[in-house]
Amino acid sequence: MKKIEHVKVENGMKVNELIRRMGNCGMNAKKLSLVVDVCESMINDKDCVVFMGQSGAMVPAGMKNLFVELIKNKWIDVFVTTGATLTHDLVEALGNNHYQGDEYADDAELNKKGFDRMYDVLMSNEVYPIIEDFLDKHMEEIKKVETVQELLRLIGSKLDEDSILGAAYKNNVKIYCPAFIDSGFGMILSFKGININQFKDLEEFLKPIWDMKKKGFIYINGGVPKNYIQQSLQFSKNGGADYGVQITMDRVETGNSSGAELKEGISWGKLKVKAKYVDLRADTTIVLPIIIACLKERIKK
Repeated sequence: MKKIEHVKVENGMKVNELIRRMGNCGMNAKKLSLVVDVCESMINDKDCVVFMGQSGAMVPAGMKNLFVELIKNKWIDVFVTTGATLTHDLVEALGNNHYQGDEYADDAELNKKGFDRMYDVLMSNEVYPIIEDFLDKHMEEIKKVETVQELLRLIGSKLDEDSILGAAYKNNVKIYCPAFIDSGFGMILSFKGININQFKDLEEFLKPIWDMKKKGFIYINGGVPKNYIQQSLQFSKNGGADYGVQITMDRVETGNSSGAELKEGISWGKLKVKAKYVDLRADTTIVLPIIIACLKERIKK
């Protein structure tokens, strides 16, 4: 057995050194250190295709640049996300903002003033006409796309690289959005009569997985993106994932996908028995900036 070593924080200590020391502790301190280790391993494994599954209000919370950095650094190869994330990304890409608010605010008053609340973050309803005007401007091109993935590449080609969509386009990272229509972005296009074949999206997503030598995944908050990747990992001649990281606040007892432990996937063939993996029950808005800071110190461009 390895003894617990108590954390010592020193002046000028770098984040990476602190996390390494936390790896000699127990509980979530140790798990956070293991998350960085597993992420580093899968990113440095040249045979490994890294999938990221992300849900939750991460763009409104101020986490957008972290995902942009993951994409620009080529630390992830495929990004599976929600329509909500892409809506909020487009909101900011078109020059609008999210604002700090108050979780105790009067929601009836916010409604009168035209603000939408996400816990303690606010967004003006005025962003939707701006999105609609932008989409109308490119509607002739949009009408020609066949899949959500094609649509997102098209939209990304119109945006700067400081957005998730723009960065993914410019760095050739594919974005898939299996629940795209469950968003403001999707609903606006529905009103325009756009009808996209999401089964073709799934076919394009599944095909390359069959021949992948190695696979790794990083799940941020679970939801449909996690399950989309998990289900697809079963369809590979080389077996399930070789690496896995999950960061979630959801519980295991309800049986929902967002809270399910990664080791459960071994029974389905979604994760290899000897895979390197770790579950971390933590708030993503706290730990993701720390993880990215550590990776930037460890992985040199």
